Amino acid sequence: MAKKINIKYFQGEENKLDDVQDLWQALNQYLCKCSTYFKSHYMSMTFEKRKNELLSKAQNAKLHVDIAVDEATGQVIGYLISSINQEKTGEIDSIFVCPEYRGTGVGGMLMRNALAWLDQNGAQEKIVEATFGNETAWGFYGRFGFLPRKTLLQRQKNVPIV
Repeated sequence: MAKKINIKYFQGEENKLDDVQDLWQALNQYLCKCSTYFKSHYMSMTFEKRKNELLSKAQNAKLHVDIAVDEATGQVIGYLISSINQEKTGEIDSIFVCPEYRGTGVGGMLMRNALAWLDQNGAQEKIVEATFGNETAWGFYGRFGFLPRKTLLQRQKNVPIV
């Protein structure tokens, strides 16, 4: 019989970003491994850089942080950062659940909480970006109605023109 886990969910704004630093770093390492062409982006990205990007975004938008904590250990086991810009586009900016808690419903609850917040705050459309190489995330996003719409191609730096 599977061990019952008790998860407590917390919500906040920019003031909660530091609470997810360790998990964000785990996500960044995972995406570095997944990324086919832009590993250098993830290798050079630090939590401070990403935090500053999100804080800058928050100056012109609403920012929301959902956090999942295992009550038995007090460990932060998952998070989701979402935002709404001035054009009322809601975005899932970042989501991560510790591997040992995947399949327990934590990610789904984080997503449902974030989507409810986006709806309550007037998001007219909702988007999420997925790193090329991490297509396994598409199934998860698809369960919440996120489907591929277009593909953005980005030119790598220092690639000679042929």
